[in-house]
Amino acid sequence: MKFELKYAAAVFLGAVSYGILSTIVVKAYGEGYRLGEVVGSQLLVGFVLSWLLAMYKQSKAKRKARGVHEAADRAGSDAGNAGKRAGLTWKQRLVLMSAGVPTALTGLLYYQSLRYVPNSLAIILLFQFTWMGVLIHAIRLRQRPSNVMLATLAVLFVGTLLAAGVLDQSSGHVDALGIAFGLLAAVSYSLFVLFSGKAVPSADPAFRSAWMITGGMIVVFILFPPAFLWNGLIWGHLLLFGLLLGMFGAFIPPVLFASGVPHIGEGMATILGASELPVAVMLSAVVLHEQVSALQWGGVVLVLLGVAIPELVKRLPARHERSRHRA
Repeated sequence: MKFELKYAAAVFLGAVSYGILSTIVVKAYGEGYRLGEVVGSQLLVGFVLSWLLAMYKQSKAKRKARGVHEAADRAGSDAGNAGKRAGLTWKQRLVLMSAGVPTALTGLLYYQSLRYVPNSLAIILLFQFTWMGVLIHAIRLRQRPSNVMLATLAVLFVGTLLAAGVLDQSSGHVDALGIAFGLLAAVSYSLFVLFSGKAVPSADPAFRSAWMITGGMIVVFILFPPAFLWNGLIWGHLLLFGLLLGMFGAFIPPVLFASGVPHIGEGMATILGASELPVAVMLSAVVLHEQVSALQWGGVVLVLLGVAIPELVKRLPARHERSRHRA
């Protein structure tokens, strides 16, 4: 149980890191920085940190292989396996870089939505990836969603209406363009979740992450040429924002998720990952001084409940069975 809590804490902290991002982006916009500069600096920092981690792990594996003479055969086998995981073909690298494109597009669309709608609404729109992922999965398998999933989607829909302030007269006018960008970000994130798990799963997680970030960074730099690298802008406050966004968005969460998810399962990881939502909304109210009504907080709670329902329903029979055996 102790170790499970450790891995659960890793996933929770990874989600909290994601929840911090939107507040940092709004602050960067307040300093006058533009979309391409914000996303570009974030991915550049993530690119450097991810490759440093990958190279460190590769160097550590080689040192381990050279260090233990008594178990030379076993150590050599371990090093060989590590080399196979790291030694990807160019076809595999291209697949991983392609899988990283949706996450870059998600950042662009999500951060663009923050220019038009409040931070607390933008994160709610992004969280629509929950039901979009279910819809994509159902279409791909040509299967009707289960009754539990349909009930979950209903709870998510009602929660979203409340959290977005649609039923709250005090929430004011909402920009349609911002809503469109937020929903497109959710679509992009749904595709990222779909493709990332299937892209070269046998590769070492550190190298998978590094190549995916590389692909996303290349796409962003094509769409928004990184003039900040040679016009001196990177040496101002943009470097600080890039470091914060790169650490909390492109480096820490993937490392923590890769460490925790295999040990606690995807269902529980989804529940813990939803902690991104209240963190983002709370920071909107405390740091950005956005007005978040009690009705909107109720919507946040409903969205979190909707995310948790499938896993809770799945665990109830197992808990009932254990209780019956004890009796």
